[in-house]
Amino acid sequence: MSVVTPEQQLQGLIEYIAGELVDSPDDFEVISERRGGSVHVTLKVKEEAMGRVIGRQGRIAKAMRTLVMITGSRNNVRASLDIEG
Repeated sequence: MSVVTPEQQLQGLIEYIAGELVDSPDDFEVISERRGGSVHVTLKVKEEAMGRVIGRQGRIAKAMRTLVMITGSRNNVRASLDIEG
């Protein structure tokens, strides 16, 4: 049985959410990296899909960041999410 690391779990979470929001899997890329006791996740989105990922007044982006922080805290790591265009 393989052990899933916190960065793999967070990357999978963001890949799932972004995949449901955009039209094509080619519209985004998720990169996660561990930096000491923290995990940093970067979501790179094509410009035409950015509005769907950010949401009205940034609500979807805020919700995704909240989910990342909660998932990170359950794995005893500090987690953050950046969304880039």
